[in-house]
Amino acid sequence: MKSEFKRFDLEKLGLLTIILQLFGAVGLLVGFWFYKPLLIISAGGLSLMMFLGLIVRFKLKDSLWVSLPALFFMLLNLYIFWIAISRNS
Repeated sequence: MKSEFKRFDLEKLGLLTIILQLFGAVGLLVGFWFYKPLLIISAGGLSLMMFLGLIVRFKLKDSLWVSLPALFFMLLNLYIFWIAISRNS
């Protein structure tokens, strides 16, 4: 991951990204079982992070194949976000 962040010229954001992804993953698990608003926040935050990752990859002209994991996880988290919002109402 360090080499990817160097390539993106975002070395200073690497540790923050890792921490936010860990918090998001824990938030998804805790929110799924115990506290639905945390699920909504975590899924929305992870979706936003993956969207921003896609923007960076498109600016660097990465191929769709290389960008596919970010796209998949963005869509997966958007789905979780949408379902959690619709069931929370």
